Amino acid sequence: MRGVASALLGVENEVNLLDMEASIEHLARGTPGGVDCMLVVVEPYYRAMETAGRIVPLAKELGIARILGIANKIRDGEDARAIRDYCGSKGLELAVEIPFDDAVRAADRRGRSLLDDAPDSATVRAVADLARQLY
Repeated sequence: MRGVASALLGVENEVNLLDMEASIEHLARGTPGGVDCMLVVVEPYYRAMETAGRIVPLAKELGIARILGIANKIRDGEDARAIRDYCGSKGLELAVEIPFDDAVRAADRRGRSLLDDAPDSATVRAVADLARQLY
C-alpha cells in the first residue's frame, strides 16, 4: 500500500483521495507520506469516535498539517452533538455533517452510484459542500 500511495501522492497539482481502513495501522506504518489534508470519518458510535481520537495525534506526528473530521451517518441532533463535542475535545475541526440517508442504501441495492441514482440526495449535497471546502 505504501508504494501505491507514494506513487499517487507524489504528483503536483493533482487530487487523490485514498479511502483507508478505519484503524491506526496505516498511520503507525507511516503510509500517508505526502498528504496535504487528512479526512477522518467519524460515526456516532463510541469506538468510531475513539478511533478518530487516536488518529488525530498520529497524523500530527506525521506532519499532516490539515486534518478535518467528517461526521457521518448522523440521524438526529444527539448524534451530531456527540460527534461535535468529542471532536472538539480532541481538537478535530469538523468540515461537514453527512446525514444518515436511505438513498445511499437504495442506490447500493440497485448496484448504482449514488450520484447517478439520487443526485439531489442529502449525502450528495453534503459531499459537494466538502469538496468546495477542500478546493
